[in-house]
Amino acid sequence: MSIGEVLAQLRPDFADVTISKIRFLETEGLVEPQRSPSGYRRFTPDDVARLRYILTVQRDHYLPLRVIKEQLAQLDRGLELVTEGGSTVTPYTSAANPNDEVVLTRSSLLEAAAITEELLAELESFGLVTPRRGGRYDADALLVARTVGELAAYGLQPRHLRAVRSAAEREVDLVEQVVAPMFRQRGADSRGRAEESAADVARLTLRLHAALVDAGIRRLSR
Repeated sequence: MSIGEVLAQLRPDFADVTISKIRFLETEGLVEPQRSPSGYRRFTPDDVARLRYILTVQRDHYLPLRVIKEQLAQLDRGLELVTEGGSTVTPYTSAANPNDEVVLTRSSLLEAAAITEELLAELESFGLVTPRRGGRYDADALLVARTVGELAAYGLQPRHLRAVRSAAEREVDLVEQVVAPMFRQRGADSRGRAEESAADVARLTLRLHAALVDAGIRRLSR
């Protein structure tokens, strides 16, 4: 594929991607398209899937290019990034799930979340972040660490956020009460219905939570 054809494939999911962005990623060594005899870039389906992975983790998980490049290099060497599933993750196929592939070392998490070692230790001590097997961290840990780091600018520390964690756990328990019977049902599509219901109930409880918080904040300003 030409770079224009690659752009056409990526644009539906990444509206802000440009030819310059693709060339920049090539310059940074994250993708290496072949060259035609006349010097034009020629991309394979694996190159496109690799670009899709890069753009997804940049957009959804705020990973810096250095961390993404580190992950890709490990995968290129045949190293396993995700240990929970017990198999090597290859992010260049259409079956790849970027959410499962975000696995960070401790130092990479600190850099990606822009927090200190001391703050991460506090997050772990209060149960807000828990490392996976092998001392690795997933996308959830990154999002929590990054968010707490931003809250720290307002003087809020992990010990102040225990109530937030407790509220989240109660909301998870509420979702579980609704969908647990569905997961126990037999049938080819029963699990799919249960997962869809869990996502819907979670969305509605989050909406209710946000509405109540917004209403409370408005009362503070009266």
